[in-house]
Amino acid sequence: MTSPARRHFQRVSAVRAADDAGEAPMQGDAYELMLAALFEDYRRLKSTQSMERKAEIKREILPKYADYVDGVLEAGQGAQDDVLMRVMLWRIDAGDIAGALVIARYALAHDLNPPDQFERSTAAIIAEEVADQSLKLLDEESADALPLLKHLIDVEIMTRQADMHDQVRAKLFKALGYAQRTAGQLHEAQSSLERALALNSRVGVKKDLERLERDIKNASDSDTAS
Repeated sequence: MTSPARRHFQRVSAVRAADDAGEAPMQGDAYELMLAALFEDYRRLKSTQSMERKAEIKREILPKYADYVDGVLEAGQGAQDDVLMRVMLWRIDAGDIAGALVIARYALAHDLNPPDQFERSTAAIIAEEVADQSLKLLDEESADALPLLKHLIDVEIMTRQADMHDQVRAKLFKALGYAQRTAGQLHEAQSSLERALALNSRVGVKKDLERLERDIKNASDSDTAS
């Protein structure tokens, strides 16, 4: 476990590095150290085939980057930062959507680019990755829909004006609709699923939308009868 003094040093070093970089790409000892750690962790993940195990490893390694991230977000002026962007994606994969969105707001505000192997825009990556993770979590019986719903609403607002493929935005509205349905917001869920279907006829919500429409009608009939 990293000592409080070490954590403080990492955050302060990141603050200085971000301040020194300004709008130029990140550089300096603090950044290079994190980049080296990132490279080693990336190699470890690449050698792991199980997606479940990959998520476990990400949850294990992410704390080592937390103080660096906090420092950059505190003092950053928009410098391109590959460590920051990779940590954002790892946080999503690890189920820490809230932590990822803290970085996402900064990344979108400063037009940061995603890691090299991604051909999609940062906004599209955030929308799709959060949607995928949310759909996965919603399939779990113990899922708490309300936090996921808040995150999905935040992502929809953050990426609303961004240009991306309709299929990606449809997936985001699908996840949003399912979270609204789980949270009991049936009319809102209907609207979101209709939007998803309009964007992509193959998004896979037709049967769920039909069931939702029946549930809304039955609830309306019940209220009328009472």
